[in-house]
Amino acid sequence: MRIQSIEAIPLKIPFSDLYSGPRHKERGWTHFDTVLVRVTTKDGLVGWGEAFAYSCARSVTAAVNEMIAPLVVGRSIDDIPALNLQLQKDLHIWGRYGITIFALSGLDIALWDIAAKAAGKSLADYLGGRVREAVPAYASLVRYGAPPPIAAVAAQAVAEGYQDVKLHEVTYDNIAAGRSAVGQTIRLTTDVNCHWSVPEAEAVLPRLKALDLFWVEEPIFPPEDYDALKHLGEFGVSLSAGENACTAVEFKRLIEAVAYPQPSVTKVGGISEFLKIAALARIAGKPVMPHSPYFGPGYWGTLQLAAHLEQIGLFEFLYVKPDAWLGQDIPLPKAGQIALPGAPGIGFVPVDETLRRYRID
Repeated sequence: MRIQSIEAIPLKIPFSDLYSGPRHKERGWTHFDTVLVRVTTKDGLVGWGEAFAYSCARSVTAAVNEMIAPLVVGRSIDDIPALNLQLQKDLHIWGRYGITIFALSGLDIALWDIAAKAAGKSLADYLGGRVREAVPAYASLVRYGAPPPIAAVAAQAVAEGYQDVKLHEVTYDNIAAGRSAVGQTIRLTTDVNCHWSVPEAEAVLPRLKALDLFWVEEPIFPPEDYDALKHLGEFGVSLSAGENACTAVEFKRLIEAVAYPQPSVTKVGGISEFLKIAALARIAGKPVMPHSPYFGPGYWGTLQLAAHLEQIGLFEFLYVKPDAWLGQDIPLPKAGQIALPGAPGIGFVPVDETLRRYRID
């Protein structure tokens, strides 16, 4: 494929967190930020990617337009992983991870989308075939910070058929409220978002063990303190991490430290790096639990990876309601299962009105 153009499309979409009752404080997170990456070839094929951009959409847009595009437009690309690695080398002076790798992730997803479309196959089939037609999803709640909304929204998710629910709560009482709401038969997790120190984690993990949590996610800062994670894993609660790790280089160390590695296709380096990470997880005998709280090409790309890779366990569905969907006919969970799309490429076709209405530049 020879690249004709690359365009970054920054978007900001409001969403409802599905709770209408009284709150102890105002919502902190009300809009979903992302950057779509549209790549067009000389032959007229269009591929879509997504770069992680929470609260940094303009910076990620600049990285795509000013760092990535000048190195790629006009090139003929036959080996996507090789290009990915070369761009990592070319751009390393600005930092290996963060904004740089987010932008590269968006490009990589778009290139795989084009390659599969050119072959007339879904990405899962293009990568070698499908191992499933549906993937179990868990309801990933936002942080509410108080028992009433936690209980109400968690119970709603269970009523809709989810067998797995994830909180983003950091206090024992709030996590316990989630357990009370979902009962004992539902698998419950919580994402701490690096909130605790090691001593704080040591103090709370024994109490959380009694709540029978499926995993505790990113319990400490810094998230790459893998020796501390190994130590905390001895408290009898499975740990997960990975949404803040980038490339297979980082995951080679991370996978040894946690029970459930969590690569995010919009952050790790796209499809190319995700496949390397999945191979490492397979060797280690550990299931992959993708980080996927987004609704654009990253969502669709993760579904294709779930269709292709046996080691993917659960799909993270951000349990909110956006004002508008980014993709046409988005496959949403039904009774906790998502049917995996079989259209060419990743299957993403944008809703043009959404792109026009919520574009921020």
